Amino acid sequence: MLLLPNPFRALVIGSSGSIGAAFMELLQKNPSCSDVVGIHRHSEFPIDYQNLDSIESCADALAHTAPFQLIINTIGVLHTNDWMPEKKLDDVNAEQLTELIKINTVGPALTMRHFSKLLDPQNSIMVKLSAKVGSIEDNRLGGWYSYRASKAALNMLIKTVSIEWTRTKPNAVLIAMHPGTVNSKLSKPFRGEKIGRPANDAAADMLQVIANLKKEDSGSFISYSGEKLPW
Repeated sequence: MLLLPNPFRALVIGSSGSIGAAFMELLQKNPSCSDVVGIHRHSEFPIDYQNLDSIESCADALAHTAPFQLIINTIGVLHTNDWMPEKKLDDVNAEQLTELIKINTVGPALTMRHFSKLLDPQNSIMVKLSAKVGSIEDNRLGGWYSYRASKAALNMLIKTVSIEWTRTKPNAVLIAMHPGTVNSKLSKPFRGEKIGRPANDAAADMLQVIANLKKEDSGSFISYSGEKLPW
């Protein structure tokens, strides 16, 4: 049995980014989506992982608009103006590691905690964008220490939350999703413009997978193609 009802209401977290904006555009055109709300650092009710208190306050501010049958969280960071992914162990530093874990792990964990209260208890899906490089089993190249570690920790949180939800939210599905290489600000320094695909194509692929999710998929790590990825 498919989880996403028709019609459904959606919430996109991080809607100002390349993939978030693409999800917004596609959902606004989707005849099955009756309403889509987007939030980001500068929205009416801002959410900013640099200010972790904003997560709970944003969720509280949106509580009156619930329930949502689909919540997609696209927030994440790979690099900043100050640093790039580490190539070797000697590049690892506390500031970078702490920052990526804050944005890629702590922020999403608190988002799951507070925004799960906005999910429809009847049928709902929460998706958090992760990354294939967060797979421990699939790690063959090394490097990118902070990013890999933050995404691996995120994946563990998603798996653990999904187990709790089998008891507390039995009709909700929670998955980690790998979007692939997308032409975006995040991937630009890594030839993303050449080897990545447009954000709209990536979002369309992921929406197709999301629309076909079943209850037994909860707690999975899934690629944009629908492939189950190793943790």
